[in-house]
Amino acid sequence: MLEQATKTSLTDSAADKIRQEILGKRWAIGERIPNEPTLAALLGVSRGTVREAVKMLVSQDFLETRQGSGTYVRANFDPSGSLLRMRRANLRDQVETRCALEVEAARLAAIRHTPQDIQTLLNLLELRGHSHDPQSRPGFVERDLAFHTEIVHISRNRALAETYLFFSTSVQEIIKATISRELPEPDLDAHREIVRAIETGDPERAAATVRQFMAPILSELNQALIS
Repeated sequence: MLEQATKTSLTDSAADKIRQEILGKRWAIGERIPNEPTLAALLGVSRGTVREAVKMLVSQDFLETRQGSGTYVRANFDPSGSLLRMRRANLRDQVETRCALEVEAARLAAIRHTPQDIQTLLNLLELRGHSHDPQSRPGFVERDLAFHTEIVHISRNRALAETYLFFSTSVQEIIKATISRELPEPDLDAHREIVRAIETGDPERAAATVRQFMAPILSELNQALIS
């Protein structure tokens, strides 16, 4: 039997209890969970509280509702835990993962971009500025991330975009490391070269340009691990 929810923050507590049952594999992915009255009785809360708890878990991608059918398990792992483990990976592992994602994004962007996409990238670079310019420092990480995220968006690959979004916290950490001079920072010309490569429509050139862009950072990290 499910442990009854406490009176404190009933919706959060009920959602947490249901989440723990999902993570504990009580219900398989694709399996329908008990209806509102059953869950309300098991948790010792009102049906309204269960309804709000389910909405919360739907927004977190643990559950999905199907019109006229019920509520089903969508995922039985905690993505926040995966992100935490990813952030604990050494920086080289994170950069290698970022490189893999951005290489494929650039390759697809070269094939699928429009003239407006190229203009958007150039505008984002103009806004980005230089990290060594004191006037550009505030918000620099967010502006740099916006440029790289836009390339992923231009790839027109939703799964790739979702994966990159999931990884974006680690990408920000990498950008911060380049700003603090812990890692080599690709300059504005290196960023413009990526845009030029995408604009040519040559997917292999675009992919190679991103690899070249990331190479000094990876080299520095490999040396740090050896020494």
